[in-house]
Amino acid sequence: MTLSRIHCVSLIGLEALPVEVEVDVVPAENLFLVLVGLPDTAVRESKDRVLTAIKNSGFRIEKIQCTVNLAPGDLKKEGPIYDLPIALGLLRSSKFLKESKNLADYLVVGELALSGQLRPIYGSLAVAMLARRMGKKGVLLPAVNAKEAAAVPGIDIFGIHSLNDAVQFLQGTSNLQPTQASISEDIFVQPTSGIDFSDIKGQAHVKRALEIAIAGGHNAVLMGPPGSGKTMLAKATVGIIPELTIEEALEVTKIHSIAGLLPEGQGLIVERPFRSPHHTISYAGLIGGGSIPRPGEVSLAHNGILFLDELPEFSRSVLEVLRQPLEDRQVTISRANGSFTFPTSFICIAAMNPCPCGLLGHPEKPCKDSQSQIERYRSKISGPLWDRLDMHIDVPALRYQDYQRKEEAEPSAAIRKRIKEARKIQYKRFGKAKTNAQLSSKEMKEYCKLNSASADLMQKAVDVMGISARAYDRIIRVARTIADLNGSQDIAEEHLMEAINFRGLSKDSV
Repeated sequence: MTLSRIHCVSLIGLEALPVEVEVDVVPAENLFLVLVGLPDTAVRESKDRVLTAIKNSGFRIEKIQCTVNLAPGDLKKEGPIYDLPIALGLLRSSKFLKESKNLADYLVVGELALSGQLRPIYGSLAVAMLARRMGKKGVLLPAVNAKEAAAVPGIDIFGIHSLNDAVQFLQGTSNLQPTQASISEDIFVQPTSGIDFSDIKGQAHVKRALEIAIAGGHNAVLMGPPGSGKTMLAKATVGIIPELTIEEALEVTKIHSIAGLLPEGQGLIVERPFRSPHHTISYAGLIGGGSIPRPGEVSLAHNGILFLDELPEFSRSVLEVLRQPLEDRQVTISRANGSFTFPTSFICIAAMNPCPCGLLGHPEKPCKDSQSQIERYRSKISGPLWDRLDMHIDVPALRYQDYQRKEEAEPSAAIRKRIKEARKIQYKRFGKAKTNAQLSSKEMKEYCKLNSASADLMQKAVDVMGISARAYDRIIRVARTIADLNGSQDIAEEHLMEAINFRGLSKDSV
């Protein structure tokens, strides 16, 4: 009998932290196993799964007292990922496992079925990243998760189907090879929404506004009556947003893996996320939550689009928590056991009616709402939140002539081509995948200089519109994107004028 140490992980937020599984076995009159080290219910239940899986894998363990310590003791451990390391530690301490490979060179994670087979886990990508940082040779984990973990270069990923597979691998009696993953920009695909911009009648200025928003990563709100095409236009943006970069794909995959939303057997996520939560969503559902917080919709939309349809129908308390993720591009959730930060770099596209009945300003149908009803409806969106939406876009009701137009509208593919060229300019400017919406104050001074005519125009806009300092910065950023779309190094007067026009819609306007 001896003491065994197996290296495992604890998944906290989006990070994997190292955990050492210590297994000590001594002779006893009866079989007894105790777990210590701040385990949750799922971890405490692992002793029954582990002992049964060991028996059904052909190993006979009895009349021992086993103590399993999950170190460090002050770090909460949750989930069933400790089954495999506990089982291997128990077999090693009981002299059933005489490995030819050094177990200390590997991180080991996995949930055991009673038969000894391994079940899928979540967070495999984070586990592989930790193994690489720790200088490990490789990772032993369920085979179904191997493709995902193999996306991390420089580390060997061994997909295990059962406890016996792990034992044979460590004893050197199997020919198990590392899972290979070939990652290149070519694997990323353009998501299809089923809606092409050429299918949408009229609304040319709205399409132009959405092109600018996607090109520069700017948040936008669409305001118009029911049936004007707001939802269709928002969903069509999936067809014009550029493909993910490798770095962005790793970030998106890591978040979805931790949340347990990665499809079984899938490696990297190859499409930008498009999240459209219902307006009844809770605070925790949108931002993230739980005793050990999991990512919410704002993080699941990272590097993609968050679409908020019927914006005023969301509860005000839920909308107000959007301020931090929109401004800081990350959200921090504090709990008694620490603070957890999740990335939230998404493009927010919101849609709303101008009033409860939706007919305010309609050219033919009268609005039926009182002024107090309209004010109450719009008051759900606070001024600070409205200020954080870079572009305010009016979506008018379509007329009969719009439906009868026979000229072909521009397809999504042509718009996407221009957007990709504009983003290439931005990526080259910043040296990484970063858009104009993320310009810092220092970068704005360097890349967003205004000539005298543009400066005069901006001053007039500030005086007439009474815009805030935040709105001023966002107008300049949008103007920078318009200039990039036009291939211009400088922000010209016409670029600034267009940006100002996309900021002129007020939530209180009639």
